[in-house]
Amino acid sequence: MKSEILINFGGFVPLSTVDWRGRSVCTIFFRGCPVRCWYCQNKDIQTGTDMRSVESIIGMIQDAQLLISGVVFSGGEATMQQEPLLYLAKKCNSMGLLTGLHTNGVFPDTISLLIKNRCIDHIALDIKARWETYTNRLGVDCVNEVKRSLSICQNAAKEGNLPEFEVVITLFAGYDDELPSIIRDIADTSTLVLQQGVYPGLTVLSEEDLMDIADRLKRPVHIRTRKGGEIAYAGNRNRRSSGKRER
Repeated sequence: MKSEILINFGGFVPLSTVDWRGRSVCTIFFRGCPVRCWYCQNKDIQTGTDMRSVESIIGMIQDAQLLISGVVFSGGEATMQQEPLLYLAKKCNSMGLLTGLHTNGVFPDTISLLIKNRCIDHIALDIKARWETYTNRLGVDCVNEVKRSLSICQNAAKEGNLPEFEVVITLFAGYDDELPSIIRDIADTSTLVLQQGVYPGLTVLSEEDLMDIADRLKRPVHIRTRKGGEIAYAGNRNRRSSGKRER
């Protein structure tokens, strides 16, 4: 008899309107992450152990089901725990729920399995820095894995096997000069999100600052800030999208 599947559990939000654009979802946080981003908002679940049965997590999802249309897997790094992630994604699909993933791309084989099993509907891939500086910034040599994850997701989206795919870049003042290099491998067909970085002691880029940066990229982007939520921005403020904000 197969042993019970366990998840190293990091937390649960029963209702979120910010983790998947345009949807009300619940969010499951997986504990553990191999990288150490200095601006991480979830440092308390980068390490440690809190083992739970996947069935107990399914119970949490069922309790929230009347209020949601999907489930987001986040972390930590959810793809680090391949077996429980794959099990939960399949189970959520069987419950009629859409599934989303927030990932740093360090485990491309897990991403590939989710897509192959057609149990993932949305992937948000965080690109942290220029490829040349990845190892120094993250403290682990993972650039080839992240490049592979980007390729897997872009190909799957192009072939219709991944309904929604976006690349998220978190920006801080003084780092915007790296953007042209960061986005060189990101297809024009992929949704590019410029996200406002927030960290104690650092100047926070405003929505207007992010628009100025986006104008230099000469491609449509989504701009995400804590105060303003998310907007679609086509470049040149006079051609900004209708003004409807997404939260």
